[in-house]
Formats: sequence, structure tokens, C-alpha cells
Amino acid sequence: MWGKNTGNTNKISILIDAGNFYHLVLKKLGIQEGQFDFEKFVTFLANGRAIADKGKRFYVGTIREKIGDLKSKEAMARQTSLFAVLKKYHWEIKTSKLKVRDEEIIIDNRVEDYQKIKKLGIHKIKIQRLREKGIDVKLATDLIVGAIDNQYDTAVIVSSDSDLIPAIDWVRIRTKKKIEYIGFSIPDEHNPEHSTNPLLSLIAKADVKRILVKSDLRPFIL
Repeated sequence: MWGKNTGNTNKISILIDAGNFYHLVLKKLGIQEGQFDFEKFVTFLANGRAIADKGKRFYVGTIREKIGDLKSKEAMARQTSLFAVLKKYHWEIKTSKLKVRDEEIIIDNRVEDYQKIKKLGIHKIKIQRLREKGIDVKLATDLIVGAIDNQYDTAVIVSSDSDLIPAIDWVRIRTKKKIEYIGFSIPDEHNPEHSTNPLLSLIAKADVKRILVKSDLRPFIL
């Protein structure tokens, strides 16, 4: 739990949902987390405002190495390296275990070349996906606790997860703290339906809305 701030007011806390940020932004830019300067990014988001003590928060699912899986080993090494950099700059890293979920994909007209695949006798395939569990709950909890403890005046939320809306409503109504939503508009030229767009429901709930495009993000690519 954050300690109460009895000193200077008009401070901000910046909360980044790393998994959400990766899929909506970094993946569209074609880079990994370690190729993005998060410290420089929060300085940009702060825009001259004071960041609260323990006010740089990074919420992420932790990667575990699977025996004999080189890809998972490399991903774990990249994440460990990223954590070392963030800790150097006094970030609070809030983690959750990534859970493996089995999914079944039916081969139909939603799949490219589905007719050729079906002719091979393949009608469905099974895959495994990694899912974060509890990250939104941890972010929402910190949002509320930080408001109650008067740790910040404005919370800058870098996440387009609609599950945060109840916590945002509570903070704004009960504590009168401000919420600043950072959304992104990044077109996917190859798959327009997969383009990144800001979440309208979060835009409606925030006191301040900032929508960033590719040119805004390029200065932070290492």
C-alpha cells in the first residue's frame, strides 16, 4: 500500500498495463518491450508535472521458461533485462503469472486458404495461448488505494481495458481525483480491422484524453 503524501500536491501517478500496451502499440511498431524507452516515455507523459513517489507503475504477466523451449527462454531473458532497467529508474513492477489456455480453432472461411487446409483432412487445430490473470485487478486496486492515500492528484492510465471503468468512476466520484487516459491510434495497413483505436468508453470517463499516433511514439524506440 502506498504511503500518504503530505508534501507537495499536484502530483501524478502513471500506470502502464504492459500486456495491453504491447498488443496495442509495440506489436504494431514491430518491436519488443526492451526496445522501448519507458523512462523517457513517462517523462513525456508527465509533461513537466511532478511524478509521485512510487508513481511509475508497470503491470505485467511474468514469463516462465518451459524446459526445452528456446523461445520461452529468450522471452524470459528479455523480460528479466527489462525489469533490471525499470528497477534502476525506481519503477514499481506489479506482476501476475501468465496462465496457459488451450484453444480450438475451427478451419472455416475465417482462415486464409481454408479450403486447401481442409483438403488435407484438417478441420480444426488446437493451440495454446498465454493469458494474464489479475493484472486489471491490481491496477484498479492501486488506482483506488493511491486516491484514498492522497498519493496523486491525477492518475495517468496507459491501458485500454474497459474493466477499469468501475475503479475510474469510484476514484472520480468519491475522491475527486482526476483521470487522464492515454489512448492510441495506430493503423494496421495490412489488416485494417486490427488497427489500434482509442477506447471510446474510457474517453467518456476520463477528465483528460490524449491520443497518441506513431509519430508521437517514434522518439522512444531504442
